[in-house]
Amino acid sequence: MVLQVVNSPFTEQQIQLLNELVPNLSAEQKTWLAGYLAATTQHGQTNQPAVIVEEVQAPIKTITASILYGSQTGNAKNLATQFAEELKQNDVQVEVYSMADFPVKKLKKVDNLLIVTSTQGEGEAPDNAKTFYEFLHGARAPKLENLQYSVLGLGDTSYDLFCQTAIDFDAQLHKLGGVALVPRVDCDLDFQEDASNWFTAVQQALLQQSGVGATIAQEKVSSTQEVTTYSRQNPYYAEVLEKINLNMTGSNKETYHVELSLEGSGISFTPGDSIGIYPKNNIARVQSLLEALAIDANDHVTIQQEELTIQEALTHRLEITVLTKPLLEKLGVSPLPEVAWREGRDLIDLVKSYDVKLDAQTLADTLRKLPPRLYSIASSYDANPDEVHITVGLVRYDIEERHYEGVTSGWIASELEIGDQIPIFIQENDHFRLPKDDEPIIMIGAGTGIAPFRAFIEQRDETGATGESWLFFGEQHFVTDFLYQVEWQRYLKEGTLTKMSVAFSRDQAEKIYVQHRILEEAKTFYEWLEKGATIFICGDEKQMAKDVEAAILQVIQEQQNTTEHEARAYLERLTQEKRYLRDVY
Repeated sequence: MVLQVVNSPFTEQQIQLLNELVPNLSAEQKTWLAGYLAATTQHGQTNQPAVIVEEVQAPIKTITASILYGSQTGNAKNLATQFAEELKQNDVQVEVYSMADFPVKKLKKVDNLLIVTSTQGEGEAPDNAKTFYEFLHGARAPKLENLQYSVLGLGDTSYDLFCQTAIDFDAQLHKLGGVALVPRVDCDLDFQEDASNWFTAVQQALLQQSGVGATIAQEKVSSTQEVTTYSRQNPYYAEVLEKINLNMTGSNKETYHVELSLEGSGISFTPGDSIGIYPKNNIARVQSLLEALAIDANDHVTIQQEELTIQEALTHRLEITVLTKPLLEKLGVSPLPEVAWREGRDLIDLVKSYDVKLDAQTLADTLRKLPPRLYSIASSYDANPDEVHITVGLVRYDIEERHYEGVTSGWIASELEIGDQIPIFIQENDHFRLPKDDEPIIMIGAGTGIAPFRAFIEQRDETGATGESWLFFGEQHFVTDFLYQVEWQRYLKEGTLTKMSVAFSRDQAEKIYVQHRILEEAKTFYEWLEKGATIFICGDEKQMAKDVEAAILQVIQEQQNTTEHEARAYLERLTQEKRYLRDVY
């Protein structure tokens, strides 16, 4: 490159000097010079010499970090991915792993470890975190004196073992010699703000290692935030297209098939994903609570700088059903009610039984936000463009002559009508995905656990998949509770569904469940596993999922003529190969 005099801001002498210098500069030197000139111009230092030894800064230290996520529904994975992108913007070298995929031999070499994990069920690690959890708590776990770490927990305060997996990871990493970058943070269902604050603190700690100030980090993060059109924070209001009770007359259940419009939203999804719904509390329940507390429904309260009536706040914004341990502690209830008493009861019961006294603003300040409820998507987007279907079972029960209904399921069953609009978002679940079209699948679900398998079969029907498929389905009665029966019969006739095994528990004297059908088909079930089938389980974790897993282990042990330990090792291999997948709640 040779500079010409025409229209140049340089003198001839300067041009001669530049022509002698620039062609001989390396790429690194040119970059340095450009940065230097930009910096001096910005700060008004236009007459400073180009090289001043005293002002040359030491090279910025390269910082590396590994982010491991333990995720059942996808929230932990999404946060881990988001945090990694933001760290990369600040020149931190980041690797992101599902805990199931992290090579444990590499742990000793990690300088900075960030763990983002949910807790499953009663204090258990999520499925994709179990192997790493057991390794870290086992005899083979290495000493980690050179490790700096931090843990973010995602959980639900309605469980007494709130964020237990995160607590366990934090304690064990400390025990192995690790030093906390920043203290662990445990997040409730409304996790965005707490997670963001944790990450900001972590990022500042990491950047201090490199010599980059926290102010620079904050500027870069704010400039790289991605905004999704519709999300958990900005739900889409979907119109109700259809609502059908799938149970026949005479059933003691109500299970609703609901179809929602996504037309014009730009929203899409993949079979295995879930839909989040922001519900509202039943107005009669709200009024009963206000009466029990002697609070005027028109009293005004302030929530996050927004003023509204306490009735509006309790209907649309605040959780009034679940009696969490933190809530009881905030209210000063002593002694704490037993877990068995709290199960199924709500705030009205607590106010009446423990003579709780609160004014409107204190009540609003004490309650947590009304969280969204997640439902497995029951349709294929490819088969039903611009629609999403869900399967919702009405939760209803009685305790001491008082009738209760689930917040969302009761709202859908009693109030929702065709044409109404409800706030929704898509919850991705990469943990629960169909394998290749030519690979066999075994699907096991009871009740509304059938939902994702309807999406799976719709998808395979749409793509013309050749892989075999076997569905196990359980409910109470064949005549009244066989959800989507006509569709399954059609898929069986057309060959999209290869085999179906059903268990209707109340149609005979002895109760029969899906796990019994698995044991009856033990030989064939094992043959499917040996030819590469992926197992999917969806439904209740406390009972059904555990009973099904026990049955599968029994099948493996008997068919291999091996020990229980070896059967568990076989099932663990299936998990590592992503051939044993669960969507349980």
